[in-house]
Parts: sequence; structure tokens; C-alpha cells
Amino acid sequence: MRFTLRVSGVVLLLALAGCSADPATPAAPSAPAPSSSPAAALTVKDPWVKTADSGMSAAYGTLLNTGDKDIVVVSATSTASPMMELHETTMVDGKMAMKPKDGGFTIPAKGSHEFKPGGDHFMLMDVKTPVKPGDQVTVTLTLKDGSTVPFTALGKDFAGGNESYQPGMG
Repeated sequence: MRFTLRVSGVVLLLALAGCSADPATPAAPSAPAPSSSPAAALTVKDPWVKTADSGMSAAYGTLLNTGDKDIVVVSATSTASPMMELHETTMVDGKMAMKPKDGGFTIPAKGSHEFKPGGDHFMLMDVKTPVKPGDQVTVTLTLKDGSTVPFTALGKDFAGGNESYQPGMG
């Protein structure tokens, strides 16, 4: 009798457990948690990179911060060049000069920052993989909090902005 009661109890528990969720009705999807990470708030609009067979090149585009806090970009890497620097263009002795941007670039909350020829840019210091027109170059930005934002820049011919970089400037 005890055995029969135990078996009946187990069967009843299994039956109740099987009825608790209807397999024909999928579980309601949970809403994604709102993300407050800086990486989630940063996007890159119209990214491109100047074509180059070797040597130096630069990546450009507009960084958009949709978040409520400033975002600081502290470094960048690329599939075309093992070394990249964040560069700003300033006036030195009446001439335009580019130099590494100490501390990185701050993208204001709900704001943007444009990277363009003759202005701020992401400098590819030693292009190892040639960049041809139409090529897709992956650039990954590293933010102050350690998170990263990858984007793909389109290779474009561009004759202007033939800046020269001299280490130690500034």
C-alpha cells in the first residue's frame, strides 16, 4: 500500500508539473533591460578611411552619443594598421599641425563629434594591409570605461588632407 501511495504521489506531481506550462504557448519574451553602457550609446555615422597601400592613412566619420553622459574615446585599433592614434589638428606657429590627442576625445551627452580631413581623425600609423576603394576596414574604438565600439569604414580615394605627421609635435 505504501508503495502504491508513493507511486501515485510521484505520478500526481509529474502530471501537475507537466500542466504548469503549456508547450504550445511560448513563454512571453522578456523585454531587454535598458542599457546604460557608454558603448551602447555610441554610434558612428558615415565612417570612411582614406585609401593607402602602406604608410599612414586616417579614418573619419561622426560619433553620435545618444546617452545622458559624456563618453570618452581613448584609443582605436584597425584591421589595416597595427598602430593607431587619436589625432587633433591645431595651429602651431601659424601652421596647421596634427598631434596625438592627450586624454582622448569627449563626445558630449546627446551630442556628436566630427572626425574629418584637416580636423580631428583616427590616424593609421603603419598601414600593413593596403586599403583600396570600396574595401571594408574594421576600426574598434576603446572607451574610458574599457568597453569597445567596432565599426566598419569604407575605403575611399581622397586627394586632399595630405597632412604630414612628425612624432613629437605639440
